[in-house]
Amino acid sequence: MDEKIKTAQLSVISNTLLILMKVAAGLLSGSVSIISEAIHSGMDLLASIIAYLSVRISDKAPDEKHPYGHGKYENISGVIEAILIFFAAGWIIFQALEKILSKSNIIKSHESIIVGAVVMLVSAIVNTLVSRQLYKIAKKTDSIALEADALHLKTDVYTSLGVSLGLFLIWLTGWSFLDPIVAIGVALLILKESYSLLNNAYSPLLDTSLSDQEIQIIRQVISSRSLSFHDLKTRKSGQFRFADLHLELPANTELKKAHDLCDEIENEVKQKIKNIEFNIHIEPLE
Repeated sequence: MDEKIKTAQLSVISNTLLILMKVAAGLLSGSVSIISEAIHSGMDLLASIIAYLSVRISDKAPDEKHPYGHGKYENISGVIEAILIFFAAGWIIFQALEKILSKSNIIKSHESIIVGAVVMLVSAIVNTLVSRQLYKIAKKTDSIALEADALHLKTDVYTSLGVSLGLFLIWLTGWSFLDPIVAIGVALLILKESYSLLNNAYSPLLDTSLSDQEIQIIRQVISSRSLSFHDLKTRKSGQFRFADLHLELPANTELKKAHDLCDEIENEVKQKIKNIEFNIHIEPLE
């Protein structure tokens, strides 16, 4: 099975187990911050499922209807995940404010606080391990879907630690009003995550150019041969990259020599930039 798909499955399984733990701890303690974390993990689970489906589709070979491949499915999944996270954060803030205004933010017992804190710590540890694996495979395969999923879990680590700290302070002070305040803090972190993810996932849908570093590699490959070119255009689709340019050669250059030179340039670029489709249009040098 493909490494990306295996990693996406790992995220789905871990999120499912953590949701069950957080829901149980939230109901036991009555903590809105724990419930907010369960909702956050629910969004993480949905995001993991979307990521799993998108990486299965994005790796399909180009076909008649999709001659440039299916890479943008990963970007679309990232946009959907960002929107879901945004709405989840809004719901958490609404629930927390409702508890503050109604003054119903009462933790059931000190024992339940301890249980909730332990669950949050376990969640942070599990998500740390899973997110590191997701980041590793995302960087290796250049998968925006896995990177988005890893970002979710990384944020979950911080929010889980924050909730655990809040529960510990409640246990020390007895100030149960800290619980919805911590929940709002969790939601604000989630909103920040949503914005970053949306920005990263949406840009390739607008055919944003490749990074300056990658463009510079292409320029160096051609300039090292003392050749002139113009109209360099680049874009990205999921893990796949596309570039084309107009290469200027003397008008009397033999066709085979020009063809071999283009192949040489294309091969060198492909060695230095992974997953790139590079096309060269030859024009007579004026």
